[in-house]
Amino acid sequence: MLQNALRYGLTVLLLITPALAAPTAEQRGKAYARANCARCHAIDRRSESPLKIAPPFRTLHQRYPIDALQEALAEGIYTGHADMPAFELDPDQIHDLLSYLKTLE
Repeated sequence: MLQNALRYGLTVLLLITPALAAPTAEQRGKAYARANCARCHAIDRRSESPLKIAPPFRTLHQRYPIDALQEALAEGIYTGHADMPAFELDPDQIHDLLSYLKTLE
């Protein structure tokens, strides 16, 4: 009886462990921001942007509704200055990045 309970418990643990270990959309979005945006933008709640004209991500929701950025990210973000590279994200990357930006509101 105890052996069956242990076997069942171990089976359940093995089945749920990959789901618990999988990164969330917010984590994937933060990783994307760290890899592609942090060179110029502050991507956290406290630091200053390395490039002074680059708005910190924590303030983007004050300028734009975060969900409104979805279309711009899909079509490609182009700015009026040469320092900002053009970015076009795929739908999964957009979802992840927007999920992360919402955690900074």
